Amino acid sequence: MTKRSKPVATRGRAVSKSPRVAAGELLTLLDFVRYAVSRFAEAELVFAHGTTDPVAEAAFLVCETLHLHPERFETFATARVTAAEGNKLLDVIERRVTTRKPAAYLVNKIYMRGLPFYVDERTIVPRSFIGELLDSHFGGDGAETGSLIDDPLSVENLLDLCTGSGCLAILASRNFPNAGIDAVDLSKDALEVAARNVGDYGLEARVTLHQGDLFGPIGGKRYDLIIANPPYVDAEGMAGLPRECRAEPKLAFDGGADGLDIVRRILDQAGQHLMPRGGLLCEIGRGRARLEAAYPRLPLLWLDTEDSDGEAFWIAAGDL
Repeated sequence: MTKRSKPVATRGRAVSKSPRVAAGELLTLLDFVRYAVSRFAEAELVFAHGTTDPVAEAAFLVCETLHLHPERFETFATARVTAAEGNKLLDVIERRVTTRKPAAYLVNKIYMRGLPFYVDERTIVPRSFIGELLDSHFGGDGAETGSLIDDPLSVENLLDLCTGSGCLAILASRNFPNAGIDAVDLSKDALEVAARNVGDYGLEARVTLHQGDLFGPIGGKRYDLIIANPPYVDAEGMAGLPRECRAEPKLAFDGGADGLDIVRRILDQAGQHLMPRGGLLCEIGRGRARLEAAYPRLPLLWLDTEDSDGEAFWIAAGDL
């Protein structure tokens, strides 16, 4: 449930009105998951918000509605639910089908790297690959593929652009325990959600939120590391967004005609805000070919994750 996923649609026929479920027909958590999977397939739902298939999404909704961590599903799979709990489960399953809202909005929660975060319609549902990359490429001696920063403890200033709900800034605070973090977003609404998450993790003294356009709010300040998950959906992609994604703020998706409007601005300005030994980690989705064509001389290092190939890049300050 913590991984970012590409939109996946189930196959089925046109949505039909849900048949009434008689009391007592569904008894266990597993029964409700099976029922939800059938409803999701019938409704041809799309899964693009942290879960990759209808089974994972159904288990997530069932567990969150019953206040169980999704990783505990197998422990309680055959446990019976009460009548009141059953009614709540049927309600949330039906709302997922009829509203087509992301499941995270229905339960106001998403998990990234195993940590829970609050989300609602004021911000995009976080599912960035950067969370995984912080662990795999910036963990010092423990990094899976070697760290792109020699000593994570030496990072004292970090900037998170387009922070949204603040999840990446909070995750980065774990990887770089000595860093003060500035987190910037254009959306006042998104920053209200970020403030709640920062407060939930007690990071008010380390994470400072700024409203504004990219580097605008931070003046001439320089950083040891900049991370960015900007809007990068191109015009064609915007026109074809599934209904679930259209429930999220358009501002968080729209990257212009070719998806690179914001990415270009970040690349063009990042060098002015990096320390000499710093670097930029940026996610751009499927725009690699277009970005390489636009910046043929930049030595961009493309990074893979468990669920992505070259959808994020690293570039050192000296190469900008």
